[in-house]
Amino acid sequence: MPIAALIASASLTSGTAYAAPTTPVGGEALGNRGLVAPQGVNKPPKTQATSYVVADVTTGEVLAAKDAHGRYLPASTLKTLTALTLIPKLDKNRTIRPSQNACNQEGSAVGLSVKARYKIDDLFKGLMMSSGNDAAMALAEVNGGLDKTMRDMNAEAKRLQAYDTVAKTPSGLDKPGQSSSAYDLALIARAGLANSEFRRYISTKVADFPAPKGKHYQISNHNKLLWRYDGMVGIKNGWTSKALGSFVGAATRGGHTIVVSIMRHEGGFWDEVAQLLDWGFSVRGKATAVGRLVDPLPAAQAAPPQAGSVPLTKVTPAVQPPLLGTAASKQTDYSKTVGMVVIGGGLLFGLVWLGFGIRRRRGGSRS
Repeated sequence: MPIAALIASASLTSGTAYAAPTTPVGGEALGNRGLVAPQGVNKPPKTQATSYVVADVTTGEVLAAKDAHGRYLPASTLKTLTALTLIPKLDKNRTIRPSQNACNQEGSAVGLSVKARYKIDDLFKGLMMSSGNDAAMALAEVNGGLDKTMRDMNAEAKRLQAYDTVAKTPSGLDKPGQSSSAYDLALIARAGLANSEFRRYISTKVADFPAPKGKHYQISNHNKLLWRYDGMVGIKNGWTSKALGSFVGAATRGGHTIVVSIMRHEGGFWDEVAQLLDWGFSVRGKATAVGRLVDPLPAAQAAPPQAGSVPLTKVTPAVQPPLLGTAASKQTDYSKTVGMVVIGGGLLFGLVWLGFGIRRRRGGSRS
């Protein structure tokens, strides 16, 4: 069985790290902690980021990378996984009133109030445009609670083969054991770009957001490159004092899309990301790939076994107990008598036939 399939078959619990593959996902070269770049073309521009990936979304080719699988705190770039996981699960037109817990989340917020009602669609805008930690918690609660959402997010990461990613919060707020990598952020972004709703949220520049008493206020997207970079589709930036700056973004030119992900950047990274995108477009189709963004696992491999489920290798017993409450358990005395006669007759016939067969075999052995 392939390594990825073995990993996919392991049981998944909230915030539990996956066993690492024996070879780097996406190619051997991506296990290098230093710069990995193609020969015969200009080297990628320098960046202060500790880790990064430049890839062609259209083909999946990784064009350049540095410490692609290094595990770091993702900050709010983890919201890309939150959105990708929950968009298919939640009705965007459903209206909810958030809990006080959701409204009181620390860090960046879109400004939820227990006195207002919001569509799920509004919450996704607050999540991906304003990086609302309050919106992240509200979405998790609508999905059935924090624990369930963490299980769902980690299962989605596994489906994508994003094995460096361990989600412990829906917002990306720092928590011990939480991690992702530049490679995984690119994988998640690529999957998100294939979802039209995800793409709509990340590319929206400004939107009206509900407030109490039927009022609204305007929110804007935190991704500065939506205003500054030609062809920018968007995605997500993040920052905490422990994670430092992180970003994953994509742009489209000439029918091709390039994605750049960076982690642990100490300063302003917008210009450096723009330069990496420019470089990606300039070498696309000319450079030999240094790796590849892998495709998601088939659903059968990605889904963890449900509690109490019977393994596929377990054989069902040939003799089963009576089916209580069914017609088979409600036999009358007459049906029991008839059944005993039929069974007895069958046994008698079998014994006679067995004796006849033995006599024939004994006669035939003399030839």
